[in-house]
Amino acid sequence: MPIKIKELPELERPYEKLEWYGEKALSNAELLAIIIKTGNKQETSVQLAQKILNLNDSKTEGINFLRNITIEELMKMNGIGKVKAIQLKAVGELANRMTMPVSVKKIIIKEPLDLARIMMEELRFQKREIAKIVILNNKNEIIKMKDIAVGGTNFANITIKDILEEPIKMGAPKIILVHNHPSGDANPSEQDIIFTNQLYDVTALLGIQLVDHLVIGNQTYTSIFSKIAQDIKD
Repeated sequence: MPIKIKELPELERPYEKLEWYGEKALSNAELLAIIIKTGNKQETSVQLAQKILNLNDSKTEGINFLRNITIEELMKMNGIGKVKAIQLKAVGELANRMTMPVSVKKIIIKEPLDLARIMMEELRFQKREIAKIVILNNKNEIIKMKDIAVGGTNFANITIKDILEEPIKMGAPKIILVHNHPSGDANPSEQDIIFTNQLYDVTALLGIQLVDHLVIGNQTYTSIFSKIAQDIKD
């Protein structure tokens, strides 16, 4: 018979261990065990949590794979039903939201890095390409952020009409385009650069300033405007 959590010494049980020693003393498996609460007839909640962690096939992604694993993938495991799978997905989304600012209003974008820091945690682990429009006022304060396209693993179907619909409606003076590369490589493609130039021309005609176009990778980013300027200089 497998040992049950309640049969462990009190200070080796995840709940009691966190209470006495703090959350940082717990392993990833122990923290997950608290979320899923119970194991099954063969495994304790900690052992089941470790099996969940073993689903990760990437040594570099770490526990971040839980952000993208699906409910269906989790439910394939013996002992993980719909409720536990939903609980785990909810925790992953909370982790995403904790990395975002409480409010994007009054955040001033002085340089590309300011926006990259905001977007990095949200976009760098996404498995699909996502494009966002960041709308600024004349003081370079963010007044709105909006998803405008979601693609596959390599391409987001972005149109200039989709990008400009909201800024035109709001009468916004400035915008920044942001999209991620699921590969983790933040270098813009030739298509990214061509599209940026096309968007710049259209926004200029409409009296909207395209401040930049950022490509987000894994813990890195590229400002397409900075790259174009450097290429011209070289």
